[in-house]
Amino acid sequence: MSRQEFFFVLLIGLLILPVFASSGQPGDLTADEKNTIEVVKKAKNSVVFITNLQYVRDFFFVSDQPVARGTGSGFVWDDKGHIVTNFHVIEEGDKFMVSLPNQRQVEARLVGREPAKDIAVLKLVERVPDLTPVVVGTSKNLEVGQKVIAIGNPFGFDHTVTTGIVSALGRTMPGAGGVTIRDMIQTDASINPGNSGGPLLNSDGQLIGMNTMIVSPSGASSGLGFAVPVDIIRKIVPQIISFGKVTRPGIGISFLRDEYARRAGVEGAVILDVPRDSRAHELGLRGLGRDSLGRLYIRDVITGIDSTKIKSYDDLYNALDNYEVGDTVTLTVERDGKSRRVRITLVEID
Repeated sequence: MSRQEFFFVLLIGLLILPVFASSGQPGDLTADEKNTIEVVKKAKNSVVFITNLQYVRDFFFVSDQPVARGTGSGFVWDDKGHIVTNFHVIEEGDKFMVSLPNQRQVEARLVGREPAKDIAVLKLVERVPDLTPVVVGTSKNLEVGQKVIAIGNPFGFDHTVTTGIVSALGRTMPGAGGVTIRDMIQTDASINPGNSGGPLLNSDGQLIGMNTMIVSPSGASSGLGFAVPVDIIRKIVPQIISFGKVTRPGIGISFLRDEYARRAGVEGAVILDVPRDSRAHELGLRGLGRDSLGRLYIRDVITGIDSTKIKSYDDLYNALDNYEVGDTVTLTVERDGKSRRVRITLVEID
């Protein structure tokens, strides 16, 4: 072999060697792939498919027939058969069928719901021993950029897995009843219709959120998905299971919807009505009044609770999440340009 041929062979060998060194054996998985597979296997018996049925009177008005109103996902909360999903998945439903991981369908009944946080709890009517409760984590220490795994039933394709990252934290999205859901998790993991109610997991297989909505002009995934953080779910679900509803602290009065307050140019939570037999009435809080011509006018507006500024009823509603029934708070109340402070004990409201 000539000197030139030797150096040519050596050069080819140096170029090919890194390819073989980096490729490993055919079929080898990366560490990230192995992690995803492990998480999916761990959660395979924790995710279900929910069909919302509504009774509709048939053409001849003879009987009511169950008709599918919508579908979504859910996850197993405990070993008693409780299933957590979104409120909008079960909204206006009369009957609920849950498809299990083995494709068997079991009926479930509605335990309770919290529309303002888009959370609902179902319970299977029969015991299913093979289901595994999801491992509940926390959302308080999430970092933008960390890996997430979404499992659900988009477009009816059961147990579909998508991966992505936490794209942003602390997002605010509209909820029911004119209030917002705050601190939502934004992710670029593909979320489509049917994913609602499914779990969002971290790389340890722990629940960090519930996939809830997307923002998309086409109605399909565009990389803008949002999940209710698990710390909200952990607070609400046990209450629904125990009481069938959420025990919320409040002032015992009603408020004007924010859109009307903004139309009137008022910033704060405008008091609509104060029951005469309430503690709030005793403390001098008043709702809308009428002048001599019968026209409504605004009297009291809450602009603060303790050290938190209140610019809307939505602000007040979410601020009250930090309190418990029986806590005493100091309200900052404005009337006719004058401010005063009112100490009041929070009561349970529906």
